[in-house]
Amino acid sequence: MKIKKNISLLPYNTFGIDVTARFFCEINSIEELESVLKLKDYPEKFVISGGSNMLLTKDVDALVLHLNLKGIQIISESETEVIINVMAGENWHQLVLWTLDHNFGGLENMSLIPGNTGTSPIQNIGAYGIELKDTFESCEAMEITSQTLKSFSKEDCHFGYRESYFKNEGKGKFIITSVNLKLTKKNHTLHTAYGAIDQELIKIGITNPTIKDISNAVIAIRKSKLPDPAELGNSGSFFKNPIINKADFLRFSEKHPEAPFYKLSEENYKIPAGWLIEQSGFKGKRYGDAGVHKNQALVLVNYGAATGKEIVDLAHKIIDTVYAKFNIRILPEVNIV
Repeated sequence: MKIKKNISLLPYNTFGIDVTARFFCEINSIEELESVLKLKDYPEKFVISGGSNMLLTKDVDALVLHLNLKGIQIISESETEVIINVMAGENWHQLVLWTLDHNFGGLENMSLIPGNTGTSPIQNIGAYGIELKDTFESCEAMEITSQTLKSFSKEDCHFGYRESYFKNEGKGKFIITSVNLKLTKKNHTLHTAYGAIDQELIKIGITNPTIKDISNAVIAIRKSKLPDPAELGNSGSFFKNPIINKADFLRFSEKHPEAPFYKLSEENYKIPAGWLIEQSGFKGKRYGDAGVHKNQALVLVNYGAATGKEIVDLAHKIIDTVYAKFNIRILPEVNIV
């Protein structure tokens, strides 16, 4: 384990923001993580993994720990289900492909989500009607102050829509080191009604889809809408879809009957933030090197040399404009550092 000085974080964040870490080291084992957290010479520590759900707005005056813990293993199974343990540094999409190769069902709708597995519980990541909590069994995390490992059940994690214990009460207290997921081995439950999955399957002539077919459909849809971070800096969906109560929804739908929505319960409705942003005139707009993607208004992009502040300023402009037009406040999904 080697500590380096003044390292650019450009290769370590999918937005492609060029800021500098005062100190930096790679963490390749639990033992290394424990050792580095004990170092008294570096009181400020900052963890980065896949760098896919953060927007860096300034240099990091701390010891940046790049979490690179690897490994996937089956820890228990029955005839119908399997529990797998995935280390935090495993790329999420590569994990999904691994489960498909083993015919393990449950993650296929979350194909091509950027980032690493260790951060998935923090956001309770999700896509196309499925969230991490639907397959989550438990996770292990190291308490930063004591360097002890603790197991968190699904209940412990307090999952909500892009929310968890680790994003709220536990923020800055733990580093997730591995995640356990419960997946199906047969009789998979297929989720094709959300978004355009059904239409994509029909387009490619599939009427009796497998979990691989669903994954391929999701990949095709995402590629048609979302830019590849390797080609155009972005963090996927920048904003959460707002959830409003019934009274607000009725007022909204009376003014905007054409607006898409998802009924979550008798009292709560989800409005697509991308639709709100597009109707506010931002889709495809560019402000210097910061912009809104031409195919998906939920995605803010860096055309090359945008700073984190320029991306944040654009986000605030969008939030204020949407609120003025629809009386709905959208919030960032991305962590702004």
